[in-house]
Amino acid sequence: MKLGFMGLGQMGKHMAMNLHRCGEELIVCDVRTTVFPEFEEKGIRTTTNLQDIAACDIIFLCLPNTEIVQSVILSDNGLRKRLRAGQIIADMSTIDYAASVEITKALAGIGVEFMDAPVTGMEARAKDGTLTVICGGTKELYEKLMPYFKYMGNNILLMGSHGCGQLTKAINNTLFDINIAALAEILPMAVKLGLDPETIGSVINSGSGRSYASEFFIPRILKRNFGDGYPLEHAYKDLICTGDISVKMGVPLPVTHAATTTYQMALLKGLGHQDKGAMICIFEELLGVEYKK
Repeated sequence: MKLGFMGLGQMGKHMAMNLHRCGEELIVCDVRTTVFPEFEEKGIRTTTNLQDIAACDIIFLCLPNTEIVQSVILSDNGLRKRLRAGQIIADMSTIDYAASVEITKALAGIGVEFMDAPVTGMEARAKDGTLTVICGGTKELYEKLMPYFKYMGNNILLMGSHGCGQLTKAINNTLFDINIAALAEILPMAVKLGLDPETIGSVINSGSGRSYASEFFIPRILKRNFGDGYPLEHAYKDLICTGDISVKMGVPLPVTHAATTTYQMALLKGLGHQDKGAMICIFEELLGVEYKK
């Protein structure tokens, strides 16, 4: 079995390295070559050529957004025109669930199986191979891919038909995003009213207000560290996806839309390259305070 892995970014490089442990032939691909030496040292073939990936039996993708995944698969120069019946694509990127369904149908027409399999968990879990893999597709394909997913994650779930993996990921990420937006506006208010930043952070993270978002971001914000998490400009796509569902399905999501406004304010302020914790800077500026040690 020949495996291909495309997308060696913050998460993908670790996932691909762990996949190599399965013992199958692996080739990795990215437009950037900076991480290639790490793979080449382990005897893993590297390439920037899409044709090399198209020759693989199973192709794993971990790409930045919907538009790039669609282009890589469906464009005139993309994978679809180079593939053969019987191949499999497992898309471990986070993209719009409707696009995932569209891609599934396009590939089915040429006999190629497709599964959306986005992951959740920070970079440390990608490195440890303990990600949660959220799958959408047929049970048969899920079982075919399970042996490979196990090298990248320890919680691998089939959520339903095609697109359900991406829909589940969008719901999870939106809840996380809302938590962070809430922290960004409440913590500066606490400081403005005279509470000690470190102490109120300790209360939150040991009380009923705690969340994974607070546990991860509060210690980092106190140190003014805005570089450990996923960049704001990339995370915003989750809110776009959920907002699109809200509009198309007529589902009111007032809290989600309020959180989206906070993200938009941060992006307009030029904070997109920093992680989500940087949203606090917007409210610190408004109140004339800083949440720090």
